[in-house]
Amino acid sequence: MALQLVIGNKNYSSWSLRPWWFLRRMGVPFEEICLSLFTEDWFRDIQRYSPTGKVPALVDGDVTVWDSLAILDYVQEQYCDGQGWPRDRAARATARAIAAEMHSGFMAIRTELPQNLRRRCQWAVMDLSPSAQGEVARVTHLWHSHYQRYGGPWLLGEFSIADAMYAPVALRFVTYGITLPAIATQFIDAVVNDPAIQQWQADAQGEPETLPSIDAIAPFAHHHS
Repeated sequence: MALQLVIGNKNYSSWSLRPWWFLRRMGVPFEEICLSLFTEDWFRDIQRYSPTGKVPALVDGDVTVWDSLAILDYVQEQYCDGQGWPRDRAARATARAIAAEMHSGFMAIRTELPQNLRRRCQWAVMDLSPSAQGEVARVTHLWHSHYQRYGGPWLLGEFSIADAMYAPVALRFVTYGITLPAIATQFIDAVVNDPAIQQWQADAQGEPETLPSIDAIAPFAHHHS
């Protein structure tokens, strides 16, 4: 039986993107089950797959994994010969630490800059709350320092779970026009130029569903083509 990955709308669901992209990058075949967020069908169907009522969820036969980072760890262990984490001990420890930092933190960025791939607007960092400004500074420092240390093309040199965890933040910075110092933008460039990410973005453009509460944060009036 093929792996099944249950995700939400590609335009909005940043947590769904993380394991989806990792599976695609690592060449692991899976069936995609996309549920439309917060509709009547959603509230009925999600219970079949996820005990938390949230996406993503991974179904592997009689095993269900329902948290993004847990899914990533499960996939790399079961299907990638452990290749999802760097082989070097120090780099692996760093990758795990920054992945966990993203998993549990950056609440202001999530609130003020929600994923919305169909929109483009131009915000200054100063438009954000002090908390979000601090988080943008932390992400910038993290990307900058890791590119200096490991030399790219990804945060730890080779692609890893850490990159999957930070990719949605890169896409948020694109949506809201948040400008970063040059070396930190290398990660954004690596993400947006990845063919699987481009496929995800194209799929998001074609989705009919909208979430007005999120769209209002990046109104079309700010749109720059």
